[in-house]
Amino acid sequence: MKQPPAIRYRVEALDPHAHLYGITLEVDRPARITTVSLPVWIPGSYLVREFAQHLQRLHAWADGHITPARQLSKNTWRLSLPKGTRLLRLRYEVYAFDPSVRTAFLDACRGFFNPTSLCLRVHGREAEPHALDVAPPGHAADWELATALTPLKARRNGFGHYIAQDYDELADSPVEMGRFWSGRFKVRGVPHRFVVSGAPAGLDGERLLRDTARICEAAMALWHGNEAPPFDRYLFMLHASADGYGGLEHRHCTALICQRGDLPLLPDTGAALSPGNGMAAEPRLKATDGYTSLLGLISHEYFHTWNVKRLRPHEFARYDYEQENYTQLLWFFEGFTSYYDDLLLHRADLIDDATYLQLLAKTINQVLQTPGRQVQSVAEASFDAWIKYYRIHENTPNATVSYYTKGALVALCLDLTLRQEGHTTLDAVMRALYERCAGGPMQEADLLAVLKRLGRRSYAREIDAWAHGRDELPLQALLEAHGVVWQTEAAPLAQRLGLRVSETDGLVLKNVLRGGAAEAAGMAAGDEWLGVELPGSAQGSASGWRVRKLDDVALHMRGQNQCTALVARDGRLLRCPLSWPPAARTVRLSAGELAAHSPLKTGVRFSRKAVTPSK
Repeated sequence: MKQPPAIRYRVEALDPHAHLYGITLEVDRPARITTVSLPVWIPGSYLVREFAQHLQRLHAWADGHITPARQLSKNTWRLSLPKGTRLLRLRYEVYAFDPSVRTAFLDACRGFFNPTSLCLRVHGREAEPHALDVAPPGHAADWELATALTPLKARRNGFGHYIAQDYDELADSPVEMGRFWSGRFKVRGVPHRFVVSGAPAGLDGERLLRDTARICEAAMALWHGNEAPPFDRYLFMLHASADGYGGLEHRHCTALICQRGDLPLLPDTGAALSPGNGMAAEPRLKATDGYTSLLGLISHEYFHTWNVKRLRPHEFARYDYEQENYTQLLWFFEGFTSYYDDLLLHRADLIDDATYLQLLAKTINQVLQTPGRQVQSVAEASFDAWIKYYRIHENTPNATVSYYTKGALVALCLDLTLRQEGHTTLDAVMRALYERCAGGPMQEADLLAVLKRLGRRSYAREIDAWAHGRDELPLQALLEAHGVVWQTEAAPLAQRLGLRVSETDGLVLKNVLRGGAAEAAGMAAGDEWLGVELPGSAQGSASGWRVRKLDDVALHMRGQNQCTALVARDGRLLRCPLSWPPAARTVRLSAGELAAHSPLKTGVRFSRKAVTPSK
């Protein structure tokens, strides 16, 4: 580029101990009336987060002369500039101490930011190239920087100048700074980089790269067969913390958080266990392993590279950063992605049939144990994500359903139905849908059209019932038709009582589920369950017991059908007459004689030839 971009940002780690970034924004040839604003949300996380609450000390200069910036709203400022102003410079600070993947963080050990939290948008100039210059921190000479943005003039440690083709690309490109482990690999010739901050010294980076590469190849094979993917680079940014989990997808990268204990670790000998080095292979992953959850998260966010960041709701053809962007299709974009995340682990030969079915049973039970599935459809849950999904409270499971989990089961039902009828699979539908929409905005009508063409009949009735309706999904019949054994077993006591509890500091009720025994007894979320009174002798005396966990309740209720639950609420002691409910059941899946067309038998598998590790 001969001329530098007319819109330039410089980000400095101004004061790590105060968690302050310093930002300078320069705009060449600004309009006489220039408006700037900070986004109120970040794409991929559907909640108005009010990033401007952390912006402070905003000052502006027009050709070196101080000029006032008038605040118009919570996140918007307007500047009236002298005619012919050549350069507008704004300087401000942003407080950054949110360790999530959605905002910004800075301390003496690590820095991370999404530009939606730091970079003011210049109205009317969004389509122009934007430059980002990140200065090396003065307090830590050994820090490195990682970002998926295209470098213009960057140092070997990553600090320096980068360019985005427009504000959307800038907003979609987070930055990681600090001391981190870094590794690289190629899949189908596309370079991938993986950086991990906060990792313990025993991190088995080679295993992490190897397993991630297998996931990437499985995803590429699903979407493109043997063709190359529609991107030329990809970056995984993972922060390992004491207690965290989550991810946020971006066009050329993803930001992830996991617990340190979820990372793959070298054995005590210090040598990685891997096939071909004379040692035994790693043990097969279990559904309960933290590393299995991490790989599922990696798979989920990588799948979003196609399903959300390219193929996306038509309402997101152009993001409106000033307000909510509504869609009824999150059940497709998040739910179908959730269906494929664990399925791709199976296709990458990272988990076996039994582990996959255990993960699937967990999803089924999560949905079946949510009374809100009978109150709200997943299409409605998608639309209401802005006020419900990210604002969890004590009544959430009674009022709404997750478009992740039930959306995944809608995808499962659709895939099993398509395979049973023998004309196509959901894999083929996803590829055809991507081609139909040219990897861009789509509507539900596009999905229905592809289903009708490949499935040779209309699937409008199924989509209407499963995505827009509230009836139970035909899970058992469809799974059994594919050779999966559906069994039930005794459910945990919390489910039997209709409760979700915390036992960390006494027995505290987090949720009281609709229609359950606890609700019928008059128990409420927030109650501390102190004890139980049991029917006593023939003279009508009562026997009381202190309880601190649900196991205590079960111990004292053996052989009893009635009790009085003693709870503390708002400083009062209450007696709640509790009728012991009948035994509840939970679903367990296992592989029987799997059908030849089962998703566990078909689908493009991992190919080692397509993956090239590199140092």
